[in-house]
Formats: sequence, structure tokens, C-alpha cells
Amino acid sequence: MDLTLRLESHREAAHLFGSRDRNLRLLRERLGVAVHARNGTLRIEGETGAVETASRCLGRALDRIRSGEELAPEAFERLLELEARAPDPARAAVASVLAPALEGLRVRSAGQASYVETILSHELSFAIGPAGTGKTFLAVAMAVRALREGEVRRICLVRPAVEAGEKLGFLPGDIQAKVNPYLRPLYDALNELLDYDQVRRYLEREIIEIVPLAYMRGRTLNRAFIILDEAQNTTPTQMLMFLTRMGEASRIVVTGDLTQVDLPKGQKSGLRHAQRLLGRVPGIAFVTLSKADIVRHPLVTQIVEAYERG
Repeated sequence: MDLTLRLESHREAAHLFGSRDRNLRLLRERLGVAVHARNGTLRIEGETGAVETASRCLGRALDRIRSGEELAPEAFERLLELEARAPDPARAAVASVLAPALEGLRVRSAGQASYVETILSHELSFAIGPAGTGKTFLAVAMAVRALREGEVRRICLVRPAVEAGEKLGFLPGDIQAKVNPYLRPLYDALNELLDYDQVRRYLEREIIEIVPLAYMRGRTLNRAFIILDEAQNTTPTQMLMFLTRMGEASRIVVTGDLTQVDLPKGQKSGLRHAQRLLGRVPGIAFVTLSKADIVRHPLVTQIVEAYERG
């Protein structure tokens, strides 16, 4: 098997390869793969399992480099150890929760595999990345898995009702009708993972709740899998309020895209603030997804790249 990885710059290649190509030598020695760098591409050849492991390791390393992190030699070696030892449980965990019609679906990038592994191993995790990288869907999938495995008793899906250039007051209906459009993506994710009747029963019995962020104040959730989606549209005060809802034996996943903040001009994003304050707190993990992890229509990647160029 062979696989080609495209690099974006000489600087990126230098960081990825390591001093005197140390990281590439490590891949050759540990996995027995052949690695060839040429004209901005990295070609990996060898047995299928070894090539896939090398690809996932390099993908996770690139995610760190592109997010601005320094990739120390020991960090790359640790990534390789993790990928070589246990890449499959994370993929199987996602596959096991999918509805029969979607059984063939798997995590489709190194970043997504890292995201799932992080959810499995941390009680509080953040996923930051552009649209189309599966942040919400994978979080909901892992919540359904946890519910089915008896790890939690309920799922709570939360979104801030922030206007993206529109005004809530102009929408028809009562307050519930006004906020429902903001919660629709969470219903969509559930309906892909579970059949309609099951979703309806879970909602009626409050095993699954889908609520606006403002309704979370004053609550404590025990034995729950709690997801805050579109977290870039929280304020720092709202983010603190949400994170402190975490009760006994609960798990929280926070997702957001810092390039799509819809808060009023001058208002600080609670997600960015949390990233700065909590990035080094033990037990809390941040995963950065990139355009390489986009799994929607191919044009979505091109659209994200065009907007990044300005």
C-alpha cells in the first residue's frame, strides 16, 4: 500500500520531519515503512496497517503544527506509540453507535480519530475547528454510545440561541418556537444515529434533552453526557455557568468554530477565553480539527480555504 500526504510549506515540512529527519527515521524503524519526501509531498509505502498507522501519526502531528504548537521529538514519539498501540478502539467506538443504514461510516481523518480518542479518555474535552469536520455529529455519536453502554443515564444537548445576522423577535411563535431553529442541527444528528420513534421516546422521557444554553442556569447534571455546540457564541460568563453544571459521573464535550463568532462586536467569545484559561489544566483536553478533516461536500474545503485567504 502507498499513501501520499501533501504539505503546505517548507516550514511545515521542517517541523514535521524533525531535526535531521528524525521523525521520518522513527517511522521507518518502528513501522518498517518507506518514506519519501519530494516537492511538497510525503509518500509512505509498506504494509497496509503500517502505512495507516504512519498516516494517522503524521496527521495528528500536522494538526498540532498547524494549530501553532511546538512538536518536540518526544511528543512525536508519543503520538507514534499511541497510534501503533490502539488506533482501532476509537474507530470501533464510533462505528458501534451508528444506525444500520450507516454501519459503513467510520471516522474519516486522523483528526477525527484523535477527537474520538480524546472523548473516550477525558471527562471534559473541547473540539475547535471549521464547519464540516464532524464536531457535532461525533460528539452526539459518542453520547449515544455512552448511553447504550450504561455509562450515563441521559444526554443533554445544549446550544446558545445567538442570532447570526437575524433577530429572534421577527420569528413567529412563542419563545420555544423561536429557539427551535437554533437547536435543529442537534435533532439532525440524533436522527442520523437513531430511528425517529426512538428519538421521540427518548425526548418524551427526558432521557435526551435538547435545550438552549440559557435554560441550563441553576442545574446540576449527574450521570449525564452533556454537549455544548456552537460554543464560540457563548460569553465567558455563560461558558463558566455551563461548565459548572457538571455533576457526578458526567462527561462534557464542547464544540465550536472560532471563525464563525456571531456575538455582538466587541464581545469576547467564551470558547476563546476557555481555551486560554483551561488549555493547561490537567484532565481537560483540547482537540483542534482542520480543513483536512472536513467530510462534507468537497466544495466545503475550497470554501473554507477561500475565506482563510480573505
